[in-house]
This record gives sequence, C-alpha cells and structure tokens, in this order.
Amino acid sequence: MSVSDLLWRYPSALMAWRNLGRNRLRTGLAALGIVIGVVAIASIGMAGAAIQQQATSNLGDLASEVTVRAGEDSETDGLTDDQIEEIRDIAGDDATVVPQKSNSTEITSRNGEQGLIRVTALTEASLMYNVTAGQSPDRLQSGALIGEDVADQLGLELGDPVSYEGQLYRIIGFIGAEGGGFGSFSPRELVLPTSALSDQQYYDSATIVAEDGDAAEAIANDLEAEFNQESRGEEQEVLSVQNFANVQEQINSFLGTLNLALIGIGSISLLVASVAILNVMLMSTIERRGEIGVLRAVGVRRYEVLRMILTEAAFLGVVGGLAGAVIALGIGMLLYEVLIGAPLQVFGWASSQYLVWGFVFAVVASLLSGVYPAWKAANDPPVESLRG
Repeated sequence: MSVSDLLWRYPSALMAWRNLGRNRLRTGLAALGIVIGVVAIASIGMAGAAIQQQATSNLGDLASEVTVRAGEDSETDGLTDDQIEEIRDIAGDDATVVPQKSNSTEITSRNGEQGLIRVTALTEASLMYNVTAGQSPDRLQSGALIGEDVADQLGLELGDPVSYEGQLYRIIGFIGAEGGGFGSFSPRELVLPTSALSDQQYYDSATIVAEDGDAAEAIANDLEAEFNQESRGEEQEVLSVQNFANVQEQINSFLGTLNLALIGIGSISLLVASVAILNVMLMSTIERRGEIGVLRAVGVRRYEVLRMILTEAAFLGVVGGLAGAVIALGIGMLLYEVLIGAPLQVFGWASSQYLVWGFVFAVVASLLSGVYPAWKAANDPPVESLRG
C-alpha cells in the first residue's frame, strides 16, 4: 500500500504529498539536509550520554569513599587507635572504616630476582580490592594478596609463600589492574593482615566506605566539624579529610555543559536545512502560482491552501527526521558498544531522548520554514495568481 492510498481521505495531505513528488531531486536534497541535522544532534547527544554513563560507572566507588589522614596540625605522625574509634562512632553503623598501615619490602622471585613493592596492612580486604583470581576475604586474618602484574614478573602463583619481616604468608589472591577505590591500589602492592605491621604505632590512613556519595559527604562534614575546629581564630587541621563525593557531580556537570555546546553546534546543520526547505517551498509555490490561483477561484479557502503547503513542509520534516533518527540509532549503538560494551543501553531514556528531540526539532524547523511560503501563497489574490 502506497502513501497516496493511505492519504486519500485527506485531500490536502494527499495533494501536499503529490506536490513533493513533482521535483524529487529538490525534495530529496531538502530532506537530506534534515537527515544530516538530526544525525548530528542525536549522535552528539548519545555520545555524551555514553561518556557520562562510563564516567559515572568508573567513579561509582570513588564517590562513596572518604579518605582520612593525619593533618598538618596533628600531634602524631599518623592516626591513633582512639582516633580510629572516634571516626567509627561518627561514621555510624551504615559505613565501614578501614584503617591501613603501610611500608615497603623486597620480594625475591623463584629465579632470585628481587623487587621493591609497597606493603599495605588492613583487615577488610574485600571492600578495598578486586581480585582476578583466588579470594579477597571480608576479614583478612592470614594469607596475602598481591598485584597480578608483579606476580607475573616474579613468577608467583596462588599458594606460593612470600616473606615479610621473617614471617611467611601464602598468596590467596591476585589483585587486578583496576585494583579498588581511589588511591587504594598500587600495581606493585602486597596486602597483608594488620598484624603484619603491628610494630607500627600509628595508622597511615583510614578509608570510610559509605552507602553513597551523599552519605560520604555528610560523614566528611561531621569529621571536619569534630576534629578540625578553630583555635584562636585559626582553623586546625588535625585530620586531613578528602571527600570525593562531589567529583562525580562536577564531572557530570562539565560533561552536560560540553554536550549542550556540541549539540548547539550540530543544530546549525539543521538550521541550514531549514533554509533549504524555505527555498523548496518558495520555489514550489512560485511554480504552482497559477494552480493555486485556480484552486482559490473555484472556492478553495485561504486556510486550506495554507494547510496544504504547511503539510508539505511537515512531510519533509517527518520523513527526514525519521530517516535521521534511524541512522543516528545505528551510530548510537556503535558508540555504546565501543565506549561501554553494551549497545542495547542506547535505548535507555538518557540516550534515546536525543532521538526524540532531534526528530521534534526537525519537524518544528520544517514547519517554521514553511510558514512564510504558505502565508504568501494563501494571501495571493486569485486574479494575480491566474495571471502568473
């Protein structure tokens, strides 16, 4: 069934569709401009949504963490046991405080090669590290975790012993390249139970893992208020509190602004297409001036002529917008596959909304471009139109 068969009940629409087919090359070029504009707007928007989603995913753990260290005005070289307990009280039951001690040591491989690596001692290993092989226990009481890169270099396998300060620890897991939260992992790192560094009096740092970014920000503010109060008009930094909860919000804001700017640039192509549609409509009305004059002479009213020409412009916008949206959808699926490895997520509203806005923009721009030609044709006196 053709489009003409579908429109036979609507004379104005049928006439508008047939008029567009009179000069198919000119109509096709105008529609192509619409297609390019919609593809530009929708593709840029979906690319920005994919990048923003990737950034949100990568920063998810970072946003919910607070890192605490001894500040410039601390009387000790690290965090004391009493400070750790006070931090736990402030954090509450919904957050986990992971105190850490650190050092460095040399590990000897099977072939006698030695390598200097960082040593971190803690208990809640599963919160801080992602393992690619073996296990990362909730409470690390025995055994050791080691970065998979340094393990490959030294020829170490699961179950192999490593020595620290004369004590042997068997490797129970390899830490992947992504490690864990912000600042918690070095590629050359050995993770041991807290008891391995029991000779160190103070903790180097403590990581607070909260439920979400808002909870992390609230905990950071409470810690600042409790420990870093003003003394003699000057603020004391007993604890250095690093809160990364607002990093994700700032990045999303930046990406959103950048995306809008790029979409604005892409919209220029659609504005250029609108000028092409204006030209097509003007040329069409000039060529059909005598025909329009006959229609007016036999009783066709002004608003019917106006509706017919606006319908032509709307057809251009709808056809070009739909074609552009389909092409942009294919490009969006490719972008999502490359950036986040999930092409079907392009159908989520965060991405697919740009297809809708691109299509709506195309139809509205086409209608606005047809207003002047339609008004001019509708208000031309029939006698003048018949004279040509």
